[in-house]
Amino acid sequence: MRPIRPSVTARRRGSARRTGSPALAALALVSALALTATGCNGDDAHADGKPSASADDAGGSGGDGKIKIPDDIRDKLKEHGIDLDKWKNGAWKNWDKDDWLREANDFINPIIQGLWDPDRMRRAEDPDKGVDDNDISGDQGVTDPTPAPVKARAVAPPYHANAATAGKLFFDSPEGTMVCSATVVEDPAHPGKSDLVWTAGHCVHAGKKGGWYRNIAFVPSYNNAGKSAAQLQNATREEVAPYGVWWVDWAQTSDQWIEQGGATGGQGASYDFAVMHVTPEKGGSGKSLEETVGSALPVNFDAPAVPKVESITATGYPAAPPYDGQLLYQCQDKPGRLSVKASDPTMYRIGCTMTGGSSGGGWVERGADGKPALVSNTSIGPATSGWLAGPRLGPVAKGVYDSVSKKFAGQ
Repeated sequence: MRPIRPSVTARRRGSARRTGSPALAALALVSALALTATGCNGDDAHADGKPSASADDAGGSGGDGKIKIPDDIRDKLKEHGIDLDKWKNGAWKNWDKDDWLREANDFINPIIQGLWDPDRMRRAEDPDKGVDDNDISGDQGVTDPTPAPVKARAVAPPYHANAATAGKLFFDSPEGTMVCSATVVEDPAHPGKSDLVWTAGHCVHAGKKGGWYRNIAFVPSYNNAGKSAAQLQNATREEVAPYGVWWVDWAQTSDQWIEQGGATGGQGASYDFAVMHVTPEKGGSGKSLEETVGSALPVNFDAPAVPKVESITATGYPAAPPYDGQLLYQCQDKPGRLSVKASDPTMYRIGCTMTGGSSGGGWVERGADGKPALVSNTSIGPATSGWLAGPRLGPVAKGVYDSVSKKFAGQ
């Protein structure tokens, strides 16, 4: 929902339209940061509120390819006075405060089959929307000098061969259709058969002034062939989503993000992470997401302190200019430290020119064993797009991860 840039103005890079940008602090500097959420373009391809294809029942899926509504989702909808048929036909667009579910255990995301067609996906990319100013004091905790910008490099297609765990996250917010980036991660409850995806908290929940976003779906290896926006004009769904569209049937973020997080500024950024469980939109072969894409990253909740990390690689689909959200990019840099608030954990920060839309994308480090592991995700960055910051994963992140894994352990 937010984007990133270099010196004084920062945005949140992931959740809605961009990769968000963070609040910047450098030594004794007090900076005014404008953070923007990564995500979206307010243009809705279905102005009448109806999906592009028939809206079948939502929820889990069976091997017959039919979508079925899990009882718990039916009950949750009923509990909040939500009629499923009306929801599928556009009632989800009602963002009235009383209808915007906020609490941690209130997440619901019924599948609306065909909603995310290629055209709607392609347009969920408009960058700079709703940038606010926010004063954030520097020198709280430990902050290293601002890193030199590192030019993002395009990942060579096919993306499945070079970044199989990476994908694009789509969702709806009051501002319109949004985009973030996300990563397939391992599930300890289902070795080799994970359906877990990692992203930023601001890509699933609006934070202290809002609730859960809607129609959240993950597309692994989005635009796998690396086609340009012009070439995608008439692309089929299979071309933009060769490994399917996976709807989020459960998402969890930190209590800190829900209580403190905002579309601008650095509040809650140290806890800006989320874990999602997904299910295929059309049922399919019964294979898990990990089996479908052929890979999943382990998550390191005890990553070394910044001075001991030689290099981190951040991956994402930046959507704010000069990028257009259709191509996958990476930045590699030795991280420094960024402290937004003295009482919160210090974040990782790297030089990187990726902008909004890259929010939520995975940060990977090779441990002592030489194997890659996810150690963070893109959270915030300045409006000038020179660097990115991500939370350092610890006990709170592990608690979120374990909770989602255990919820589906017997399934």
